[in-house]
Parts: sequence; structure tokens; C-alpha cells
Amino acid sequence: MIEITCNDRLGKKVRVKCNPDDTVGDLKLLIAAQTGTRAEKIVLKKWYTVFKDHITLEDYEIHDGMNLELYYS
Repeated sequence: MIEITCNDRLGKKVRVKCNPDDTVGDLKLLIAAQTGTRAEKIVLKKWYTVFKDHITLEDYEIHDGMNLELYYS
């Protein structure tokens, strides 16, 4: 299990625990359950890289303790 922190820079930080072989879409579903927003509206970024839903966290080299930027579209 890894723990990822998502920050929307508006005061809301979300900590999510998931497996490294989960997809970004699975991570969005976990974030949506905690924030109350729909998973389709969530966009996850790191600098200028927008993460695609069908790729696993291992493939993006997302590790334990990483911070991701959380945006709503």
C-alpha cells in the first residue's frame, strides 16, 4: 500500500491509500469518494504532466508519499 496526497491549492488536501498496480482511474474514484465530487471531473497533474485514467501508478512512477495536484474540470 502506498499513500498519496492530492492538493487542490484551495485549502483541501486529500490523502489516499492505494496499491501501486491500481490505475489512475481507480485513484480518482477513491478521491471522489472522499471529496464528494464526481470522478469524471477530477484531473490529476504533476507539473505539466496530466495523468491518463487507464495507466497504472507504477507506470507513472508514483511512489509512497508523493504529492499530486488536484484540479476540477
